[in-house]
Amino acid sequence: MVRGATRSSVERARELRRIRTAAEARLWDKLRNRQIAGLKFRRQVTLGPYIVDFCCPECRLVVELDGAVHESEEATAYDVARSEWLDAFGYCVLRFRNEELSEDLDDVMRRIADAAASRLT
Repeated sequence: MVRGATRSSVERARELRRIRTAAEARLWDKLRNRQIAGLKFRRQVTLGPYIVDFCCPECRLVVELDGAVHESEEATAYDVARSEWLDAFGYCVLRFRNEELSEDLDDVMRRIADAAASRLT
């Protein structure tokens, strides 16, 4: 179990891997099997008290997809706190709206590849 993770957060991450959104499935299809610079991405990863959508541990890059649920004040505050916590532990967080993925998947993938490359140098 990941340090800081509770049993319930690990179980929740497993559940989220089973019930992914269409946007998560689409992005995962592009991230899996080391398709970006040979880097291994994992999905629904428990990092401390948080579960992130996608993570490349090697370059400490987190990719988050934001749907409508992230538009509330409460969700925005939670996302800010989570990003600050991850940043404090050396992670870079990239956030994309689901619409960005639908409108220009190639641009999203380029931005992820660029961020990963910059983290490895």
